[in-house]
Amino acid sequence: MQNRFLSRGKRIDNGEWVEGYLYGIWERRYILWGMTNDIPNMVEVDPETVCQCTAMPDKNNKLIFENDIAIKHNDDDKEPYLIRWSENYAAWELAQCGCAMYGFFDVDFGEIEVIGNAIDNPELLEV
Repeated sequence: MQNRFLSRGKRIDNGEWVEGYLYGIWERRYILWGMTNDIPNMVEVDPETVCQCTAMPDKNNKLIFENDIAIKHNDDDKEPYLIRWSENYAAWELAQCGCAMYGFFDVDFGEIEVIGNAIDNPELLEV
């Protein structure tokens, strides 16, 4: 799979995260991955949890997704940043609660580490 087309979401049936291609039928959302007997493997996910992949890895080579929470290891304060899409810049950004924003073009990914996500760990954004 090409990383830039990946999405993830929480399964409706058990709440586990699953990664793959996003597919929608009316209001329902599905994540598809692989094939079994020419039929795609897919599972329904909660549309409120669907996050797009940025196609960029963090310092641990873990893919970074929309709504991930990350820290920059070259910052002294180690404050958390929310990964989100910026309509103003048409780019992914690291948004800090204190209004500082960095476009991905300004970031050394060898210094970024994902520590959670805003869906499962919103408390990580509290400063």
